[in-house]
Amino acid sequence: MSIASNGYQSGFGNEFASEAIPGSLPEGRNSPQKVAHGLYAEQISGTAFTAPRHANRRSWLYRIRPAAMHGEFKPFEQPLLSKGVLHNDFDTGPVTPDQLRWSPLPIPETPTDFVDGLVTMAGNGSPATQSGIGIHMYAANRDMQGRFFYDADGELLIVPQQGRLHIETELGVLDVEPQEIALIPRGIRFRVALPDGPSRGYVCENFGAFLRIPDLGPIGSNGLANPRDFLAPNAAYEDVDGDFELIAKFQGHLWRADIGHSPLDVVAWHGNHAPCKYDLRKFNTIGSISFDHPDPSIFLVLTSPSDTPGVGNMDFVIFPPRVLVARDTFRPPWFHRNIASEFMGLVYGAYDAKAEGFAPGGASLHNCMTGHGPDAATFEKASNADTSKPDVIGGTMAFMFEARNVIRPTKTAMDAAHRQRDYQACWAGLQKHFKP
Repeated sequence: MSIASNGYQSGFGNEFASEAIPGSLPEGRNSPQKVAHGLYAEQISGTAFTAPRHANRRSWLYRIRPAAMHGEFKPFEQPLLSKGVLHNDFDTGPVTPDQLRWSPLPIPETPTDFVDGLVTMAGNGSPATQSGIGIHMYAANRDMQGRFFYDADGELLIVPQQGRLHIETELGVLDVEPQEIALIPRGIRFRVALPDGPSRGYVCENFGAFLRIPDLGPIGSNGLANPRDFLAPNAAYEDVDGDFELIAKFQGHLWRADIGHSPLDVVAWHGNHAPCKYDLRKFNTIGSISFDHPDPSIFLVLTSPSDTPGVGNMDFVIFPPRVLVARDTFRPPWFHRNIASEFMGLVYGAYDAKAEGFAPGGASLHNCMTGHGPDAATFEKASNADTSKPDVIGGTMAFMFEARNVIRPTKTAMDAAHRQRDYQACWAGLQKHFKP
């Protein structure tokens, strides 16, 4: 049976239950002596067994074969020019405090699937410490064929920029287009097809606490991302034998094993350790209606908490279409230096703090206490704008991976031909206006 999309269930972090064949889910127990239809019961736990109920992540899977059935894992290297570029070996040497920016990652000229097209740009921490993040980009031009992938190191936040992704997971199917995101929990096996051909996007690999929607505090009970808009897949399975390979990411490196069947064979499941997707266009943006430009935390979609209250291991922030009405105010993001470090990407349109150079599919990195902000052209325009009238920011979708620790760029990223080595020039035109 070929796997096929079978709809979605809504609600972030909820307990879900889904069965592709009626009667597959056990009644009143998780692991009966015999499961219906000759299935195997298997639990996947994303948190400690004793984690508090509100933070506990686990799902029970009822599948054709257990996940233990595969060949021996051996080290695997990505082929061709991408060899060895997906990793978590964030060097301990010096990190430049320079502002960094990249043009879009080039689409490969040779056949390249999602796994082979992943390139590590930056990161911090490690899977071993269960804190920090890896930031990757992907550029691919063919479906994953005879291959499945899972990440044992962290959950994957996937942000497509060009081309839709058809993500077939153990628990069901996610169809994700640009301006949507996908969350794949740690350990969930999946494969990716490219319905639109050549595709490109961003991936944040979260080694820390699971991403969750933030508390709203003084905002109140409504606003930002609504839990009901996060969609988890209904069960969909395939019962296929063949010569396949299973690629695993474990402790920062890739491993390969033969597997004689499709691991996407879960007929039914229940729990909350499940993939989901979210449409960023449904984000309810909050902003100032009097004066001043608020902090970017009002654009927070998801956060991975750290051991320090109020400080995220990683925050996912977006800058969507919105209306700016603050009076007598410099409306774009101001010049600033942060204790946090910021990796930005652009999915669609133009970013309102940069006049040019920051293209869809591109990226920038501004590390701890590195000064940044609007370029010269944006500063002059915003400084002379008529703030008695609203400014409609439309046709755009930018985002930021923000981390508490320094985001260390990889040698691959620093040496990349598409790195903009003249990025600092965007501020060179700022004029001295001081008149004592």
